[in-house]
Amino acid sequence: MWNAHWRHKRRMMLISLIILLALTSMGPSLCAQNSDEYDSYKVRPSGFWFYSNPSGQFQGSNDTDSISLHKDFGFSSYSIFTGKIDWKFTQKNHFYVVGSSFDQTRQTVLARTITFKGQTYAAGLTAKANLSAPVIARGYQYDFIRRKRGYFGGAIQINPFNASASLSAAAQVTGSGIQQAAISGKQSLLAPIPVAGPVGRLYLTNSPRVFVDGNVYGMYLFGYGNFVSTADYLG
Repeated sequence: MWNAHWRHKRRMMLISLIILLALTSMGPSLCAQNSDEYDSYKVRPSGFWFYSNPSGQFQGSNDTDSISLHKDFGFSSYSIFTGKIDWKFTQKNHFYVVGSSFDQTRQTVLARTITFKGQTYAAGLTAKANLSAPVIARGYQYDFIRRKRGYFGGAIQINPFNASASLSAAAQVTGSGIQQAAISGKQSLLAPIPVAGPVGRLYLTNSPRVFVDGNVYGMYLFGYGNFVSTADYLG
C-alpha cells in the first residue's frame, strides 16, 4: 500500500507538471515582464528527469547494526523527476518551491544476519527494504547581477527531508532450515536542513533558446557534519 501510494503520487505530480508547462507555453504573455531580458517572466514552472543512485546506510535508533543499501540490498539507479515553480515578484527577488519524491524498494535474499528495530533477520531470509525521502523545499533568491543574457545571485532554502526506511519479511523457512515468523520494522526522521549558496544562469546565444544553469547549496551542521548539494544543467 505504501509503495502504491507513492507511485500514484509521482504520477499525479508528473501529470500536473506537464499540464502546467503546457499552459505556460500556450500563454507566455501572461507571465512575461516588460523587459528586453531573455530571463523575463513572472511565474516559471520547470521540470527535470534524472537518475537517482541511493547509497549509504540506515539503522534503527537503538540498533548497533548498520544496513548497507548497496551491499545488503543492491539498491540501484532509478529514474525520477523534480519540479520547480519560481515566482519572480520583482526584477531581482524570487520565491520558489521545488520538490522531488525519492522512493525505491528492493527485495533480496540476505547474505548475512542483520538486526533492525530490535528484530533479527536471519541470513537466507527473503527480505524487502524500502527507502523514501520526499522533499518539498521552499526558498528565496536575490539576483545581485542581472543582465540581458543572464543573472548571478544567492539563495536561502529550507530542505525538509522526511526520510523513512522500512524492512519486512514474510513468514518463511530459510535455505538452512531456519523457521521465521513474519517481521517488520520502520524508522523515520524529519530533517529540516537550511542551506544557502550562489545561483546563476547564462544564455549562450543571442536568444533565450540555449542556456547553462547551476547552483551550489551548503550548510555546516555543527556536530552532525556538513550538507552540500549542487544542480547544474544545460537547457
